Amino acid sequence: MSKFISLVLLCLVHCFAFAQVIDNNASFRLVNAAHYLRIHYENDYFSGSDQYYTQGVNVELVAPVLTKNPVNKMLILPKRGTRQFGIALDHAAYTPTSIRFNSILYGDRPFAAYAMAKSFASVSDAAKRTRITSALSIGLIGKVAGAYEIQKAIHRWIGDTDPKGWQYQIKNDVIINYEAAIEKNIFATDFLLVNGFTALRAGTLSDKFSLGAVLMAGKFNNATSVAFKGKAATAEKQKFTFHFYAQPVMNVIGYDATLQGGLLFNRDSPYTLSSKEIERLTFQGNAGFVFNIGATYIEYYQSVLSKEFETGQRHNWGGVRIGLLF
Repeated sequence: MSKFISLVLLCLVHCFAFAQVIDNNASFRLVNAAHYLRIHYENDYFSGSDQYYTQGVNVELVAPVLTKNPVNKMLILPKRGTRQFGIALDHAAYTPTSIRFNSILYGDRPFAAYAMAKSFASVSDAAKRTRITSALSIGLIGKVAGAYEIQKAIHRWIGDTDPKGWQYQIKNDVIINYEAAIEKNIFATDFLLVNGFTALRAGTLSDKFSLGAVLMAGKFNNATSVAFKGKAATAEKQKFTFHFYAQPVMNVIGYDATLQGGLLFNRDSPYTLSSKEIERLTFQGNAGFVFNIGATYIEYYQSVLSKEFETGQRHNWGGVRIGLLF
């Protein structure tokens, strides 16, 4: 345990990393199935607002056939442990505090959007009660992500205001991100788990280091029990499992292209925030519940994030995730 704490502190002092908003590799989302398909949708509408992180979509597939994915050679794969491989598509959109003005709102968040494809893997070590995850993401930020067209269609469908100002969004650029994380169980009973984790992720979308904890309470599925309670794998079929979770996270920010613009090919976006305007330390809290009913996965949660730039505000959003296990 002391070695794990030392590793966390060492990373905190020396490293920065990137983390996109939707985290499909989170421990509280472990699924007890070799194959599954999940769709995740989150929106600040669930928290009664329409600003900053306005919408995110993630579609993921985990299947044994993805063991042959050549990208896996670039991921962290310890020899010992139970492995899972997957692929995912991510889309996220950001707006300032108002979409009613056809002009730049200086001192506010820029319009931004990105779309990415991701290959990921997880390795759970029952003996050490640890789980290591890693992923490589490639995509684009900018107009090419189509966020304006998506938001316009949604607002027209629900009878909301026509969004204005997207012509000033962050310009097109390339996203290449790599991420790795380790989570270790600290305390476990039959109905309660407390884990500590650290995430190290780097890329052209942003640089951020995350350090936090996860508390889960409920009737856990076999995959969670094996990974963090050290129980041996069984062939037991569980018709119903559920748990609640809470996840406080501290983030150290290095760079964020959704605020500061692209890094590789396009540095002249119409409006960005300067480095001195970025908050280097942010705090995020996630809390929700997960149900596994037969072959169905259901999750709902709420998140809150402290201000990301000096003239910004705290932000809330919510999310739902539905999955099919097969």
